[in-house]
Amino acid sequence: MKKVFASDFDGTLYFYKADVKLPPENVEKICQYQAAGHLFGLCTGRQVGGLTPFITGLVKPDFYITSSGANIVDADMRPILKRGVDRDVADALVRELNPLGYRLTLDIEGDICVFAKMDYPGKYYVITGVDDAPEGLIHQVSVHTESLEDAARLSADINRRFGDRIEAFQNVIEIDIAPRGCSKGKGVEALRKYMRSTYGDITLYGIGDSINDLPLLEAADVSYTFPYAPEICQRKATKVVDTIVEALEDSMND
Repeated sequence: MKKVFASDFDGTLYFYKADVKLPPENVEKICQYQAAGHLFGLCTGRQVGGLTPFITGLVKPDFYITSSGANIVDADMRPILKRGVDRDVADALVRELNPLGYRLTLDIEGDICVFAKMDYPGKYYVITGVDDAPEGLIHQVSVHTESLEDAARLSADINRRFGDRIEAFQNVIEIDIAPRGCSKGKGVEALRKYMRSTYGDITLYGIGDSINDLPLLEAADVSYTFPYAPEICQRKATKVVDTIVEALEDSMND
């Protein structure tokens, strides 16, 4: 049975606050995993454009589940599943939260849209609102807060007011707002269905480190998390490992 490994990005594979952000041992083990005939991909709240500048030439995923499952593409960026936040909802969120000083990011067709220039190695757009944003699906609205408590409060408030149309996921101090019915778990379920015609039944492995990874951990056949992950993630995961290298080795030997 084909083995398919879906990995969270930040805090799992990539560590943006560390001196070595993408550890070479992680890259080496992913290459070994794929060379053995298994499939490896990303399952993240980031946009496609928030990934490619940091992995190109190092890791070539077999699939990308991005924006909490709202934009899923294959290794060559061909669409598997695409969904969008209604523009009127995105507009309401931007008009409310932007003046309050929150840093907002929109994923529009995989491209990053922000409201101020930033030091970023990849492509992005600076916009003033939804009205002057690029055309296309708004896969996700992301909000940067300053604390765990603020993120929890704000995500709960957004779900209470807009929960019939969107879902807000707390990712440490970030909030990822995707179309209703989207999650990392729904993303890997869609991937499983997509791959069935090629591989038949697959064994799906998933790994993540935060609350927004819970749907991924629950949807995977075998799931992994870390000692530094929230306690609920450790309870839900099949195994607690120290690094993604350990999880990939366990998957290969399973």
